[in-house]
Amino acid sequence: MHSKYLVSLFLCLFFIRANSQDQEKAILTTFHSISSHDLLNYAAELSSEKYKGRLSGSPGYAAAASWVASQLKQAGVKPCLADGSFFQWFPNAYCDVLTPGSLTLLAGKDNPEKEYKFPDDYYPGSNSASGTVSGDVVYVGFGISAPELNYDDYSNINVKGKIVLMETGVPYKSNDSALQKWEPYSYHRYKFQRARELGAAGLLYVSKIANPNTSYLEGFVYAHIGEPVAEELFAGTGQKYAETRAAIAKNIKPNSFLLNKKVKISASTNYFPDSRSCNVIGMIEGSDPILKNEAIIIGGHLDAVGSPGCLFPGALDNASGSADILAAAKALASSEVKPARTIVFVFFGGEECGLYGSEKYVKSPIWPKEKVICMINLDMVGNGTGFHLGNGKTFPEVLNHFSEANDKYLHRDLKASEVHVNYGRPRTDGAIFEKGGYKVLELSTSGTVKPVYYHAPLDNADALTPEIMEDAAKLLYLSILDLANDQGIGVK
Repeated sequence: MHSKYLVSLFLCLFFIRANSQDQEKAILTTFHSISSHDLLNYAAELSSEKYKGRLSGSPGYAAAASWVASQLKQAGVKPCLADGSFFQWFPNAYCDVLTPGSLTLLAGKDNPEKEYKFPDDYYPGSNSASGTVSGDVVYVGFGISAPELNYDDYSNINVKGKIVLMETGVPYKSNDSALQKWEPYSYHRYKFQRARELGAAGLLYVSKIANPNTSYLEGFVYAHIGEPVAEELFAGTGQKYAETRAAIAKNIKPNSFLLNKKVKISASTNYFPDSRSCNVIGMIEGSDPILKNEAIIIGGHLDAVGSPGCLFPGALDNASGSADILAAAKALASSEVKPARTIVFVFFGGEECGLYGSEKYVKSPIWPKEKVICMINLDMVGNGTGFHLGNGKTFPEVLNHFSEANDKYLHRDLKASEVHVNYGRPRTDGAIFEKGGYKVLELSTSGTVKPVYYHAPLDNADALTPEIMEDAAKLLYLSILDLANDQGIGVK
């Protein structure tokens, strides 16, 4: 009996080991099928001229969403909306910027006329009204009226009929509970609407990035400028721009004044108030009859900032993350080793317009929240040498799957951080899920190989590092498959 028992145990261990070896071989076969060539092709496709910068709500974005859905369908990833489609729709007004417009410093007592250059000096407003405005320039700091905080940039200045020069953000810089009181005033839409309420004719925003997360206000023309233009507008005032801004933030004390300069801003746009956009959502159903009721969500935003004056390709931000997710989805769909749990892939629309897509999903989830293991968000994962998993240290039961996969197969530098409360406004789709009660981890890259062009015309496929994109997709494939098959983890 003893001898038979040993033989049976040996055979059992042999078959378990052989099965494990076969399984690892199958996983590695799929692992090696993920290539940087394919990843770069996906990102180049999404950042190409045909999609016109993937501005959410526009026909270009809709075409990009359809392309992603077609790729998912071809790979065998299933649609999971109630209507049998991949598309979760939501309202999304947008503005089509037809030309770069113009920005002119008008001749004055102490300065000649100067035509500023696009895109070196300014970008046209992504939601500017069409037309031309001119007037005296008034510096209004952060453009905030907050009586309960004893702060008002407009308290001693008349901006009616004038062009306001304004900062982004709020003067309060500490990430603590006091920042919560400032949050409502940090939104671009608040700032624009407050300036318009007080009669401003136009606005120069010291933030030279294309940004559709602003207000369209009829007759209100604006442009984004770089700090060198702001410095020129301050010339002759006795104050330096950077020092003035820093003093307001340091003392939490407004300092608004006329700059004795006149500018003219011209814009040519079409506004589409009744447009809509969508999230693209697909899934791989779990293979286990019980565990398939639990899901892991992988998401990243598909939209970019459009073509305000020229094409802003949005390759790193965030064709890279979308390409990584698409490659991982194809790998998981083709894998001989199947995930026991369901994997849901979400390509968000409306992120750049104000996190519309993630808010839509959280309010109208397609998978029960209580059955979601975690949500992994990817944004700008296409240029770097290593990885960072935000919130990973707080969720070691998820982080361990990423760390083990990386240590065994990829050997990249992988760091993680703990959950830190953000008292300011949410900036990522992951933050919306976190506020909605989901366990969220943010996958990003560390280190840079190439210059980063944020919301700029040079954010094209040449700005990407295909090797890190390949490894990001491989890391997702290995980690998510392992997590989906982990019998020791579950929703609580």
